[in-house]
Amino acid sequence: MAPLNWGLGHSTRCIPIINALIVNGFEPVIASDGIALELLQKEFPRLSTFELPSYNITYAKKANDFKIKLLKDSPHLLKTIKREKKVIKALVETESISGIISDNRFGVRHKAIPSVFITHQLRVLSGNTTWLSSKLHQKIISKFTECWVPDQRGAVNLSGELGHPKNFTASVKYLGPLSRFKKLNVETEYNLLVLLSGPEPQRTFLEEKLLNELKHYKGRVLFVKGKVEPRQHKTVIDNVVIYNFMTSNQLEIAINKSDLILSRSGYTTIMDLEKLEKKAFFIPTPGQFEQNYLAQRLHAESIAPYCNQDDFDINMLSEIDEFSGFTAKEYELNYKKLFGLF
Repeated sequence: MAPLNWGLGHSTRCIPIINALIVNGFEPVIASDGIALELLQKEFPRLSTFELPSYNITYAKKANDFKIKLLKDSPHLLKTIKREKKVIKALVETESISGIISDNRFGVRHKAIPSVFITHQLRVLSGNTTWLSSKLHQKIISKFTECWVPDQRGAVNLSGELGHPKNFTASVKYLGPLSRFKKLNVETEYNLLVLLSGPEPQRTFLEEKLLNELKHYKGRVLFVKGKVEPRQHKTVIDNVVIYNFMTSNQLEIAINKSDLILSRSGYTTIMDLEKLEKKAFFIPTPGQFEQNYLAQRLHAESIAPYCNQDDFDINMLSEIDEFSGFTAKEYELNYKKLFGLF
């Protein structure tokens, strides 16, 4: 199991798949880098883990520079993909691997072994270059044995045109939304949960802005920075309880105990909030077309409001009252059948 280290979403949505592999008699091996690897090591301390070459993905300080930075980084990304392939070849030879599951890591595949690519972006939005970025991504996906999309098939879905493009003929299986959480019957403890994640420096920019805005908020707040570090730290500033990170069990309870969620509009977060049927306010990561699209779509469907990072004001949270929030949809995934590939 090899998730991309880009924020925490890719690694956290792999957790239910890893658990299902264990239940179905497999012995998962985890491979990633950075905070994605650290998080899964904390979640699965008994499983073997390996470090993969880092893509070193960061955002530009200015949203408008995002595409330019990606172009400049592309030679490094291509080299990293080649290095990934070498590491995977060595692991296949030494670890008796019968199947590979890559969450958005392009070089994590092997010609002699069933290799799966997990993504909700069969269509990759990039402004006026969407046609090109989508074609390149689909070409990579086609090199894998199967592509697993964490969303429902059909018109009622979470990813919209990202996960349901026209005229894409690769072997695609829709898994339904993936979440590591369960809805719990617990009493409300927090009026607001701030849930951060994502690449730097934008994660820090939003953290600083929100902590300043929360000085004017009267309710009880839980603030999770999304910084996976060796030790968990908790601080309390007035009405705000701050953690650097939480484990899955802690976060499951925290979200269930919170009235409102303030977060990025990352796809994994959206899947989690639908599972727990929460009301939310989204602030898309500047320059990330995917998060902007998802936030706009949820706003248009009257599920959740959003605004740009620079425009956010704490009083905007009152807009949530005008939106329905998420409603979970029943979807049963047959993991035994899914893992028959291996």
